[in-house]
Amino acid sequence: MNYDIIVIGSGPGGYVTAIRASQLGLKTAVVERDNLGGICLNWGCIPTKALIKSANVFDYLNHASDYGIQVKDAKIDFSAIVERSRGVASGMSQGIQFLMKKNKIDVIKGTGVVKAGKKVVVTDEEGKQTEYSADKGVIIATGARSRELPNLKQDGEKIIGYRQAMTLKAQPKKMVVVGSGAIGVEFAYFYNAIGTEVTVVEYLPNIVPIEDEEVSKQLEKSFKKAGVKIMTNASVEKVDTSGKGCLVTVKTAKGEETIEADVVLSAVGIQANIENLGLEEVGIVTDRGRILVNDFYETNIPGFYAIGDVIPTAALAHVASAEGIICVEKIAGHNPEPLNYGNIPGCTYCTPEVASVGMTEKAAKDAGYEIKVGKFPFSASGKASAAGAKDGFVKLIFDAKYGELLGGHMIGANVTEMIAEIVAIRNLETTGEALIKTVHPHPTMSEAVMEAAAAAYGEVIHL
Repeated sequence: MNYDIIVIGSGPGGYVTAIRASQLGLKTAVVERDNLGGICLNWGCIPTKALIKSANVFDYLNHASDYGIQVKDAKIDFSAIVERSRGVASGMSQGIQFLMKKNKIDVIKGTGVVKAGKKVVVTDEEGKQTEYSADKGVIIATGARSRELPNLKQDGEKIIGYRQAMTLKAQPKKMVVVGSGAIGVEFAYFYNAIGTEVTVVEYLPNIVPIEDEEVSKQLEKSFKKAGVKIMTNASVEKVDTSGKGCLVTVKTAKGEETIEADVVLSAVGIQANIENLGLEEVGIVTDRGRILVNDFYETNIPGFYAIGDVIPTAALAHVASAEGIICVEKIAGHNPEPLNYGNIPGCTYCTPEVASVGMTEKAAKDAGYEIKVGKFPFSASGKASAAGAKDGFVKLIFDAKYGELLGGHMIGANVTEMIAEIVAIRNLETTGEALIKTVHPHPTMSEAVMEAAAAAYGEVIHL
C-alpha cells in the first residue's frame, strides 16, 4: 500500500500528473470515486464538443442551399444527439483506463481523504476503508463543480447545471441561460442551433466578459443574428418553478421583466471540490474556497500538493495538466520553470468560436503600454469567404516600443485551432515585424494572423 505519488482525482490534471510521474520512474496511484477522466472527459470539455458538433451539422443542413445543395426535412433527434455525446465521453474514459494500464498506474476506486504523514484513506463503495502512503507526496486534483447562487438553487429538473444540460430527456422549447462565460455561451449556441428559444442573461455589460470588448460585441452581434436573445447589465432575481415551467424575473436598467422558460441553466461559474478531503485536519491552508500553493504547487504542509481547479489559477483543463507536469517534475528532482500564467490560451467553442491569449486592448492601455493594434476581418479572407464563415476577425496588440506581442484575440470559424500560434509567438518573444515576414499558407484562415500583424504596422495587403 506504499507509493511514491498518490494523486486524488483523475481529470485532465490528475491523470496527466499520474502519467508524467510514472514516466519519471515514480510508483504512482490515482484515487477516483467516479469515472476516469473527471469532469472534462465525462461531463465537460469533450461531451459538450460532441453536442456542439451535432449542432454544427444541423446548421450546415439548414444552410445547405447556400452551398448549392438541396436538403429537405432535416430533423433533430435530441435523444440520439445526447446518446452520441455520452458515447464519445465513454470512449474517452476507456482511453484513460488504457493509459493507466500502459503506464503501470494503480487506480484505486473510492473517495480519498488526506491524513497527516502523506497518507490517504480511501473509502470504497461498500464503505471499506484502506490507508495508503505516498513517500514523495500526495497531489490533490479533485476539480470543481457548478456553482450555485442563493436565489438560483439547482433542482436538477427546472433549474439545472451543466451536467443536466448534457442529458435532458427532451429538448426544451424555451431556455434561459444565466451567465455568459464559456459554459453559458456554448450551451446557448447548442440549444439555439437545434431550435430552442434561448435567452442569455449576463450581469456585466458584455457577454464573454473576460474577452476583449470588440470580441464580446462581435459575438453578441452574431448570436442575435442567429436568434439568441441577449440581456446584459441584467440579473435574475428569482425563478418561480411552481407551475409547469419556469417564470424567470430579470432585473434590468429599465425595470423588471418576466420570462417564461421550460428550463433555466445556471452557468455562473464553478466551485472547487475541497470539502471533506481532510484539509482542516492536516492543516492545509485554503483561502476563498481554494487551496494555497507555491510556484511548484506544494501546500503549506510539506508533502501535500494541489493542482487544477482547486487552486486559485485559471480553471482550464490545459492549465491543470501543465501544473501537474511541473509539480511532479519538481518532486522528481528536475528543474522545471514555473508556469507563465500570462500566456495561457482560452477557448470558447460556440459559433463563431472565440480564442484569446495575453492582454486585452484595455488591459494593455491600463498597464501603461503605448500600443499598436492590428485587426483583420474574416470578411476579407478568401478561405473564410469560400467556407461561408465570414463573421469575426483576428486582433493583435503590440508594444509599440519593442514590438512585443502583448495579446491576441480571435473570433471566427476554427480560431480555437489558430490560437496556439500566438501562444508560441509570445513564448518565443517574436516581434511584430518578424511575424509579418513569416510566410503563411494561402488560402487559410491563419493568414489573418499575418495580416493583422501587418495592419498594426501599416503594411496590410488585403484590406
